[in-house]
Amino acid sequence: MGVRVERVRAWRWWVLLVWALSRLVLVAGSLKVGPFAAPGGLDYSVADVYHPWFEVLRTGVFPAHDVSWQYPPGAAGLMLWPALVPFTDYGHAFITLCALCDAAVMAMLWLRSSRDGGRGLAGCWVWTLGLPLLWTTPWNRFDVMVTALAVAALLAVDWRGARGVGGDALFGVLVGLGVLVKVWPVLLLVGTARGRRSRVSWAAAGATVALGAVLFAATMPGAFDFLTAQRDRGIEFESLPALPFQLARHLGWSGRIGVHEGSTEFLGPWVRPVADLSEALSVAAMGWLLWWRARADRAADWVLPDAAFTAVLLFVVTSRVLSPQYLVWLVGLAAVCLLRPASSQRPVAVLVLLACPLTMAIFPFLGRALVHGSILPAVLLTLRDLLLLAAALLSARRLLRATTGRAAPEPSPASAGAARAGARTAA
Repeated sequence: MGVRVERVRAWRWWVLLVWALSRLVLVAGSLKVGPFAAPGGLDYSVADVYHPWFEVLRTGVFPAHDVSWQYPPGAAGLMLWPALVPFTDYGHAFITLCALCDAAVMAMLWLRSSRDGGRGLAGCWVWTLGLPLLWTTPWNRFDVMVTALAVAALLAVDWRGARGVGGDALFGVLVGLGVLVKVWPVLLLVGTARGRRSRVSWAAAGATVALGAVLFAATMPGAFDFLTAQRDRGIEFESLPALPFQLARHLGWSGRIGVHEGSTEFLGPWVRPVADLSEALSVAAMGWLLWWRARADRAADWVLPDAAFTAVLLFVVTSRVLSPQYLVWLVGLAAVCLLRPASSQRPVAVLVLLACPLTMAIFPFLGRALVHGSILPAVLLTLRDLLLLAAALLSARRLLRATTGRAAPEPSPASAGAARAGARTAA
């Protein structure tokens, strides 16, 4: 037993070392400093998208005439946040803040795994290894900031300082803040335990969103234009619904890839029906999640992150958009799942990690070749999307079986205790 404890302690420090070394390289690469200095400047998203938004937002209005602005009003806060960083320009400040959010996620995961004697160290490894497999994308997009909010919310439920009603309320507030920034964190609510715990967390999330919405509507015009901004969008060329068109373009299809509504999309015959089908599948995914919620046993502590992981996966694969930064969400949620030894999502997390290097191969390296019709990136993209589809289906199947009394994973002593506590609270 003593030898095993020493090994766990050693691995806990190894994961921190690997995290620090990988971030030293990739954050420097994002900042374009030292050996990574290049004449081209910072990433396009930071220099040519976020910075212009910042210049508009600082005047007190939303960039309503920019078709690329398709986010809830809270995203304005993240765009303005770099102004608080002294002694540097906007782009370097933005990347530095993304790096700090990455560090915050790692700290939360590491402390949570330490609380259980290192049994959840797999979650730390998923975060440590998953982000570098996406190259510099996580530090050049604001999605790592939203993911940090989601991770904090999922860990707040059983944080030692705020268990019970306090933890559920804190979870709801953090989810609400995430929704105000980028809508997908609302899916974290699907796995909340029955009874008072759901009522408290859902009420806290709703109140946070409502309060934020009122404040933005009263202070910044155009706060809710994002609700209709994506109405005319088609199918982004890297999404799973785009796969038939990736093949069809080599078989004489008369459509093309072009920039539309702020993204690179397939344009031409049959695109609109497939886009409508994609939306219908998203609605079906929501219906399945509500059906699962009605019949599932949601008392155990591992169910909340597992259900969130499943829900986000289902919506990622049915979405008309599947940008590379979406993998940051999935890596973060997978990491939280694997903090719990009883999680049903371990093989699903492996599939998501396998999808990351395929994403990196295309974005940024082979993206231009994909647009111009090269076969290799199309094959890699197809493999990536099929891996994510398999992950979503496997995730839903394992979650259903684990929470409806069939082939449920053996709970650890800690998770069993949490389940009993949750049942008493719900009662």
